[in-house]
Amino acid sequence: MSDIITLVSRLSDDQEAAYLAALREALPSEVILPLCEASADLRALSSIAIVANPDPADIAALPNLAWVHSLWAGVEQLIAAWPIGGPPIVRLIDPEMSRTMAEAVLAWTYYLQRDMPAYRLQQTDREWYQHAYRKPSSLEVGIVGLGTLGACAAERLVDAGFRVSGWTRTQKSGVDRVRVYHGDSGLNDMLSSSDIVVCLMPLTAETRGLIDGARISRMKRGAALINFARGPIIVEAAMLDALDGGVLSHAVLDVFDIEPLPLRSRLWKHPRVTVLPHVSAPTDVQTAASVIAANVSEYRRTGILPASVDLARGY
Repeated sequence: MSDIITLVSRLSDDQEAAYLAALREALPSEVILPLCEASADLRALSSIAIVANPDPADIAALPNLAWVHSLWAGVEQLIAAWPIGGPPIVRLIDPEMSRTMAEAVLAWTYYLQRDMPAYRLQQTDREWYQHAYRKPSSLEVGIVGLGTLGACAAERLVDAGFRVSGWTRTQKSGVDRVRVYHGDSGLNDMLSSSDIVVCLMPLTAETRGLIDGARISRMKRGAALINFARGPIIVEAAMLDALDGGVLSHAVLDVFDIEPLPLRSRLWKHPRVTVLPHVSAPTDVQTAASVIAANVSEYRRTGILPASVDLARGY
């Protein structure tokens, strides 16, 4: 045996077994072992690790890794614990995840456009009141982050009739039918013109706290917020102040500073907040295995590493 692939995770036993089965089916010519089944000699033979929330000590137990493939699209936790000089990290870029995220963005944008939060509160209070219908074309949806996920979501929203704008840190072209902003002033301009703001940025040193009190104060009064990115991108205290004061009409939150969301959090019972348990774009076991298999097979064929994460940028 010349080489093996090691699966390193802190998933539940059932989840790890499902990924292991899918990966073995997608890569029948490879020997893939969970770390717990690999002896010291076998660990020394592992040049590739497939990882999900790994313990850094477990990565250190694989001394000859050429690269690691994450099972997740977001890699900020992995990077935070990564040793200096550690092997390159390849994050999961799965078209099925992009489709699922775009579906979620469209669904919850409809939820806000059709005044579902207001009707939910009216039901609680036994109130019968019909709100005026707002056409999608009457609303502008601003997407913070036009990477793979953001661009796919923008396309779905445009097809549904919404006016769509997007923001990137640096100038970007080629996003059809979307008004694209960039830079600090561009973000302020997009926030001030958007009726619904959707956050889809990766969490990096530059994006942590990006949507703070000053940014929120630039938003339209009565605008709504959707965060499907990472909790720390939005300053929670500033967001709550804006919700309490009516600056923001509603927030749909799928990600939080601490997950699971602590029971003591005000967000659970806030009348202007919808809490979701990080479900907007779950990794699909089968398609993730197919993507990873394609990357591994190409590496075996050419010896060229797949595109890896820029550790300085954080994605």
